[in-house]
Amino acid sequence: MFIPLLVLSVVVGGAYIYRQIVVKGKRCTSNAELHGKTVIVTGSNTGIGKTTAIDLAKRGARVILACRSRQRGEAALADVRRESGSNKVVFMQLDLGNLKSVRSFAENYLRSEPRLDILINNAGIYMQGQTEDGFGMMFGINHLGHFLLTNLVLDRLKECQPSRVINVSSVAHNFGKIDFECLTKHRALGLGTSFVADLRVYSDSKLCNVLFTHELGKRLQGTKVTCYSLHPGAINSELARNASSLVHILLKPITAFFFKNTVQGCQTTLHCALQEGIEPLSGRYFSNCAVKEVYSKAKDDAAAKKLWEISEGMCGLA
Repeated sequence: MFIPLLVLSVVVGGAYIYRQIVVKGKRCTSNAELHGKTVIVTGSNTGIGKTTAIDLAKRGARVILACRSRQRGEAALADVRRESGSNKVVFMQLDLGNLKSVRSFAENYLRSEPRLDILINNAGIYMQGQTEDGFGMMFGINHLGHFLLTNLVLDRLKECQPSRVINVSSVAHNFGKIDFECLTKHRALGLGTSFVADLRVYSDSKLCNVLFTHELGKRLQGTKVTCYSLHPGAINSELARNASSLVHILLKPITAFFFKNTVQGCQTTLHCALQEGIEPLSGRYFSNCAVKEVYSKAKDDAAAKKLWEISEGMCGLA
């Protein structure tokens, strides 16, 4: 009887320590105020995007909620204003899966908003399919839409420097690879439709985020615009909302205990957006509010440059 109780105590104690140290993670310690600053947060109607927006609004920023669904975006607008106590929060419609919508958003933004100090490319999707422009869904939304948006507003960021671009990636990028032949031929990162194929394509799209940030950091050298990619942690959010009901049932007890809530999950985003003194780390990857080394494939100069050039062509920027 004693040994089983001892084992149970060790397991429970270990799980508690894991939850307290690993799951909760570090918090952004910056006390930066953002009065007079303007921030765009994509995908801010839910999950860590929404809690990021609330925190930045509390700091006095003018926050633009850039979301695809007008209904959900306007509902989030009311929530963010109420929870932050700020009325300097605006909803602007943005469909990252439609390059025409991205261009329209950028045109409207540049016409109506005089500043842009922080761009947070937070939106992400875990779902196969095609965008309206015929790109693979996860490539088109997780990477290409954000690539175009960033380039369209980059001059405004430079005008308002020092400014920052934050690309929310994932530790899943470690398992990704860019199949450039598939990308150029099929305008997608992969063609499979199985659970494993979905996971692989998602990982590939997150590697795109890291490589994009790496190349952007090089291109921004000599300016006071800096950029960072990050892993927010495993988060109990709506990212997998398009997964099957069976996956949701299986994941529910795991996510409830071992995944961060959205407040915990937005801390590294806030660290990259606000922390003083990280400017020399532009182009780097962060996790748990600290810079982390990445595998060689995630800082491959040739691959990052090739991805940039292909993305330019697909967006009509070349």
